[in-house]
Amino acid sequence: MVVGASTSSRPTVPNPAPIVLLACLVMAVVVVLLRMRVRRSAENAPAGWQYKSLRYSLSEDAGGSPAVAGQEPLPMQRTIKVNLGERSYDVRIGPGELDRLGAAAAALPAARSAVVIADATVAELYGPRAVESLQGAGLTAAIIDFPAGEEHKTLVTFGHVTDELLAVSPLIDRDTLIVALGGGVTGDLAGFVAASALRGLRWIQCPTTLLADVDASVGGKTAVDHPAGKNLIGAFHQPSAVLIDVSVLSTLDGRQIRTGLAECVKHGMIRPDGRPYGRDATLLDFIDANAAAILSAQETVMTELVARNVAIKAAVVSADERESGERSHLNFGHTVGHAVETHLGLGKITHGEAVSLGMVAECRLAVTRRLCNHSVLERLEGLLKKLGLPVRWAGLDPAACWAIMQHDKKVRGGKVRMVLPTALGQVNVFNDIRESEVSKALGSDAQ
Repeated sequence: MVVGASTSSRPTVPNPAPIVLLACLVMAVVVVLLRMRVRRSAENAPAGWQYKSLRYSLSEDAGGSPAVAGQEPLPMQRTIKVNLGERSYDVRIGPGELDRLGAAAAALPAARSAVVIADATVAELYGPRAVESLQGAGLTAAIIDFPAGEEHKTLVTFGHVTDELLAVSPLIDRDTLIVALGGGVTGDLAGFVAASALRGLRWIQCPTTLLADVDASVGGKTAVDHPAGKNLIGAFHQPSAVLIDVSVLSTLDGRQIRTGLAECVKHGMIRPDGRPYGRDATLLDFIDANAAAILSAQETVMTELVARNVAIKAAVVSADERESGERSHLNFGHTVGHAVETHLGLGKITHGEAVSLGMVAECRLAVTRRLCNHSVLERLEGLLKKLGLPVRWAGLDPAACWAIMQHDKKVRGGKVRMVLPTALGQVNVFNDIRESEVSKALGSDAQ
């Protein structure tokens, strides 16, 4: 050891500042690249999807299992935006959404009171939960019920519910929220009440059936039926929010699940792009591969199924709110289906069963016109049969159905308009439909 050595002979310690600066630059570049990747993922997503955060990570799947072999577990919560400018709203999908009703209502400006409208069955099952959630968020809440069933979606019931609404204490005002709690009948009726009372009240959809989840709850169509046909009296009135609690689907019987699946198949027939988060199966393939899990209402699969369908419906509604163009594609199966439903008698056949028959008849018509290959009809019929939906119905009167179609909302200049498939995932609107074609598609040779 050399005592008294000069400091110039000691080892040189490098200055740490350049190293720290370089590390910061590298981190900044990584952050920029990650943001660009997320942005590209969102831009490449199907229209209607909103990538809001990374909260759908694997750790939050709460025990979900892959819907298709080899795929990652399905997320348990989804949020999809319906883009309508200042009237845009979110559709939240997942277990437990009904218990978040109060928080969703309280988040709306000036929301102080709410009135829940439900049929008698749903009011008993879920009414207390809805009211408790609303009151827990600081809102006053009341509930109005009406008899269950499509046969009660009438002007008479509309008048009764409106009378009850105007008698609620404390009295309602334009800050009062209407909550539609139930299936498609409730959504249509409560939405029409919301559109009419005080010339328009805000409302929230809380659907409790698969049919309402994937169809009626999104898009703002409200209506009641008339003896001349379905949904002939109503209005467009968009909700402020939609909360879809898939856990309540476990209380439905098989027929109610199947009736909702008819609308899911319809979406797959008109648009092939129900592919959230980069999944590569088409909607029809997804339904086919997961039929057993869907029919048993397995929550993770139902969340995925509902989300894919809502994404398609939201994209269509965002592009064409008032059905002046692409939204008319959602009527595939409905021109014939509504006629069949009215002909057989409301309540005698479910809406989904009638739509199933309508899709098959309209697809037969398209095959006869050589608009699409027979393989399209085979694919449609095969999937509907697998799901337990009807493709034929004995005793239909084609002439009676044609007469009912003359009152269809889509008629223009006395001509029946119909959505016909041109390929799987592709449809077009035709306004030259002839009675002979409908008779052949519905006639005894097709039964």
